[in-house]
Amino acid sequence: MSLQWMGLLAIVFLLALILLRVPVAIALILIGFAGNGLLQGIAPAVTQLQLVTWEVAGNFAMLTIPMFIWMGQLAHATGLGRDVFYSFSTWIGRAPGGLAVTSIVSSASFGAVTGSSIATVMAMGNVLMPEMKRYRYDTALAAGSLASGGVLAILIPPSIPLVFYGAWTETSIGDLFVAGIIPGLLLTFLFSAYVLIHCKLNPSLGPKTERYSWRQKWASLRYLLPATSVLVFVLGSIYAGIATPTEAAAAGVLGVMIIGLLTHRLTVKKFIESIEQSASASCNIFLLLLGGVFFSRFIAQTGITESMIAAIAQLDVSPYLIIAVLVLMYLVLGAVLDTFGMILLTLPFVFPLILSLGYDPVWFGIFIVMMIELSLITPPIGINVFVMHRIIPETSIGTIFKGTFPFVLLTLLAIVLLVLFPEMALWLPAAMKS
Repeated sequence: MSLQWMGLLAIVFLLALILLRVPVAIALILIGFAGNGLLQGIAPAVTQLQLVTWEVAGNFAMLTIPMFIWMGQLAHATGLGRDVFYSFSTWIGRAPGGLAVTSIVSSASFGAVTGSSIATVMAMGNVLMPEMKRYRYDTALAAGSLASGGVLAILIPPSIPLVFYGAWTETSIGDLFVAGIIPGLLLTFLFSAYVLIHCKLNPSLGPKTERYSWRQKWASLRYLLPATSVLVFVLGSIYAGIATPTEAAAAGVLGVMIIGLLTHRLTVKKFIESIEQSASASCNIFLLLLGGVFFSRFIAQTGITESMIAAIAQLDVSPYLIIAVLVLMYLVLGAVLDTFGMILLTLPFVFPLILSLGYDPVWFGIFIVMMIELSLITPPIGINVFVMHRIIPETSIGTIFKGTFPFVLLTLLAIVLLVLFPEMALWLPAAMKS
């Protein structure tokens, strides 16, 4: 059997294990170990696994992930999301669909502190959904805007998936963070504009809230200070070159802790829970990265990636057609895989192809995260939708998916714009270096 056929069979067996509900990380390690064992022998395969484990564990950039996860957990525990919501609602609530727009803008702002989509949906959903019910908002619109607003958290920096992508591809995490700003703001604008227009045409979908005086509006801005100060300090220290992303994330954790202690919101119980949840999530991500690197080392030996690139090069097709195929592929994978599973399963093959076509790795990082955003709000998995269902169990999954559908179309529109105008992601990193 040729090496290419061995690599192809490995991919088939990997997909079969995933369809059998074997965790993606375990499937990657099992297939990687079996492949390395067949090529090199069992003893060298064990050695390779040990070396990869040490390499991943010793990657300084990997420390960024647990720090940002912990910062997000602490931000949720200390109620920063509630503060952000209150401040924005006093300014936006009187607009058509004002609370739904508030949920989108607040999710983008809170996500800039947490970097986690799930944490953002949980925080905003628990705070905003009761308010939308009180004002008799359309359930699909309310739940859909909250679930969809959560996707902004993984694009607007800091973003845990972007850190993960940067660590795997050895792409500058700072450049990735900067590159996500304009696409993230564009999506926030598109989402908000849709809600405003939709509710302007049909006011009963999103009634206006009570009116606030200008004094109350200006006074509410102080509730933005804690989240804004953490965000400015974390991102500012990275972009100014004062700190690495890992150091900035650790400082952000300390900053949220201090805010929690000063506001008397961070109890011992909440502190311990934040550590436990962060440790659990970080271990899962570490195991995924370990499996992905180990599997990639085996695939590299088979030469299947080079064969695939050579075959596509011979087809002489437009790079836009290849990107369109990748969009379809990620839409399908998003139906069966989680966020990090999508990244790790495809990067060993797709990343070299993208580089061979002349695309920038920073641009592709934004592209793949935007595709992940779609998977978070599309059936059948749609993690954000299921998180919303936990918050409002009386609402059917179908109703929430119905509410996210317009936002899926808007995200696809933003992806098309990103492909046609890659400067959306690349201009700001280049401008900051000049």
